[in-house]
Amino acid sequence: MLNRGYAYTTIIGGNHHGQSLLSHLASLYPHSTPQVWQQNLNNGEVTLNGVTATGRESITSGQHLVWNRPPWIEPDSPQHFEVLFEDSHLLAVNKPSGLPTLPGGGFMENTLFRLVQKQTPNANPVHRLGRATSGIVLFAKTPQAASNLSANWNTSKIQKIYRALAQDVAHHDTYEILTPIGLVPHPLIGSVWAASPSGKPSKSLAKVISRTSCTTTFDVSLSSGRPHQIRIHLASIGHPLVGDPLYGLAGLPLENLPGLPGDGGYFLHAQFLNFHHPITGEPINLEAALPSGF
Repeated sequence: MLNRGYAYTTIIGGNHHGQSLLSHLASLYPHSTPQVWQQNLNNGEVTLNGVTATGRESITSGQHLVWNRPPWIEPDSPQHFEVLFEDSHLLAVNKPSGLPTLPGGGFMENTLFRLVQKQTPNANPVHRLGRATSGIVLFAKTPQAASNLSANWNTSKIQKIYRALAQDVAHHDTYEILTPIGLVPHPLIGSVWAASPSGKPSKSLAKVISRTSCTTTFDVSLSSGRPHQIRIHLASIGHPLVGDPLYGLAGLPLENLPGLPGDGGYFLHAQFLNFHHPITGEPINLEAALPSGF
């Protein structure tokens, strides 16, 4: 079934001033070639400051660029979720692996956000999980709850514990991981979050739960909220997630198998979420049962 299409809107930055619109589109959305973008332009899908564009324009700083993407058939994804907790302010659900939290990356309707809002229109996610990551996603139903939770999300007031299945056998029982995370080049999409000396400070605490002859199962607690933090951090200490198509040793993108951030195959589950209710102050302790594979 076709979705409703989507209007991707950006404002031209000063560092792109004077560039041709066609070359800018090809660099901004590198998933398509300049030839494909020229066809999109010929179809009247792109406007610049509200005027249908040809691609030959010389862009200037501050212009509004809109790509009106026509409706498309989205990739399949699970269409279910489990409610773990609900009251007049909060909703917590157990997201299955393979279901994106928010629209993006080719998904607009087949997302947890859309599924939840069909039942609870005033619910908005406080955070997000990667498409292939399963487990607890917390929604706020009121502005007061959203404001309180957002302010405290990456503090010690909210405890987030993930279960991760990683490659190779860990030599220690506990790891404090402080690898900075920033954008690094990626051959397919321009850049991707990964371990980077110039990246933002990040902190995870990984505790060994069990070992086999070739894997280690960790519980990982987060003290910061960088994109793909657990995948990057465990890989940076020599333990990439089992089946991770993107991150290899040192927490960098794999060179010979350039996966994309949303690609699945790994085992990561947001299992526990502990915090005080943003309105009543009562302790809330949530647990999402482990899926098969762990």
